[in-house]
Amino acid sequence: MTRRGQVRNPDTALVQGPWEALAAKSALLGCLEGLEELGLLPVVHLAVTCAGSVARGWANEGSDYDFNVIATGPWHGPALHAIPVPLRPASVPVAVADVDGRRWEVTYWLDTQVDQMLAKVTWERFEERTVASDVLTGAEERFLEQLATCLTLSGTSWVRGRRLELGATAFRAFVTARSLAEADASIEDALGQLAADDADSAVLSARKAFGHVVDALLESHGAFGSRTPKWRARRFHEVRPRQLSYEDYWAVETMRDLPHDRPGGWVTRVVQLCRDLSIDVEIH
Repeated sequence: MTRRGQVRNPDTALVQGPWEALAAKSALLGCLEGLEELGLLPVVHLAVTCAGSVARGWANEGSDYDFNVIATGPWHGPALHAIPVPLRPASVPVAVADVDGRRWEVTYWLDTQVDQMLAKVTWERFEERTVASDVLTGAEERFLEQLATCLTLSGTSWVRGRRLELGATAFRAFVTARSLAEADASIEDALGQLAADDADSAVLSARKAFGHVVDALLESHGAFGSRTPKWRARRFHEVRPRQLSYEDYWAVETMRDLPHDRPGGWVTRVVQLCRDLSIDVEIH
């Protein structure tokens, strides 16, 4: 277990295998020059990263290319829209381009906004028992997740330094604790619905609770991404937690063993599994 304030290796959050990383990076050759040619890259910038499924080696032929550009000054070029964020300044511009039939989405962050996001997830804030959803918006959480797993196209030293800072924060603890809290809430829903003879709703709540507790288990290993559940199985394959086999995980994820004539027993078993797994999740 990492003690509070201990700085992790900046690459420990990267659970991607070497071949996937190499293939992803090969696919991105020329993207930096492409951004320049499209007029989507500021002349002065600190870093350019690729995030999301492409960076993780999970992409398919139709996957978007998601880029984060970090600079010291605001973006004055073309932008499709701006994402509101509780930071200064209070928005993040987003530009979109179609390149050979593939969508490129470029989000422009300021270095000072990164400072502010990291300041929100200190161990002091965590010890106040503040939950992640009250601290970070979805856009902020995704950026910090992507910082841990991105491929760097420019600004290697900036990314390395920021990863070290992220590793010293309570970000992992925040999101793990949030997922556990959401699992608990869904367990309560499932049991209440079962007691009220609303078995169908109880099945859905138990299934939701299981998703949250698996997210917490994966997040405790640094495999972030609970806000994009479509990649949960991928994340599970990477972590391979000792507490749960993939076969057992997939059986519940797909509700394979759900008996349609007597769903109550399935709900009870899944709820107990969630409670057992929750005990094994380390918040650190």
